[in-house]
Amino acid sequence: MKPSFTLRPVTTDDEAILWQMLYYAAHMHEEAGRTVADAMQNLALVKYVTHWGRTGDLGYVAEVAGQPVGAVWVRLFAGEDKAYSPTDDVTPELAIAVLPEYIGQGIGTALMALLIDNARLRYPAVALNVRADNPALRLYRRLGFVVVGEMENRVGGRSYDMRLVF
Repeated sequence: MKPSFTLRPVTTDDEAILWQMLYYAAHMHEEAGRTVADAMQNLALVKYVTHWGRTGDLGYVAEVAGQPVGAVWVRLFAGEDKAYSPTDDVTPELAIAVLPEYIGQGIGTALMALLIDNARLRYPAVALNVRADNPALRLYRRLGFVVVGEMENRVGGRSYDMRLVF
């Protein structure tokens, strides 16, 4: 049976939740001995969460019985402060994760749909970076994201840059 979940906006008090989800989004949980603290020390990842609540930040948390089980968020990276996906200064990059035990239960789809509905009111497009072997690639394609580039990721594998243009 699928759990009942609620979605709510990310607040400035949710940085710890975003760090936990970024740890999963970056697949660090698949690396022996890695912790959320390692994500917080990774210079490539720090920019996705630090000082949440900046102009342009938009995101949502999924909760089951009041406990966070997933999150999706976008953040603008301007000038030289780009993240993984090369974007312009008005297209934010998206990060998403659902705790492993909740994957496949519609939570990621609901998070993405809510974010897309609200992002289209603010931005011309949304960018994301995904590993080529990530099953979520099917979800992103179903939602209208298209591959616009390819790169080597931080662990030496292949990742795709994807865009959803509104």
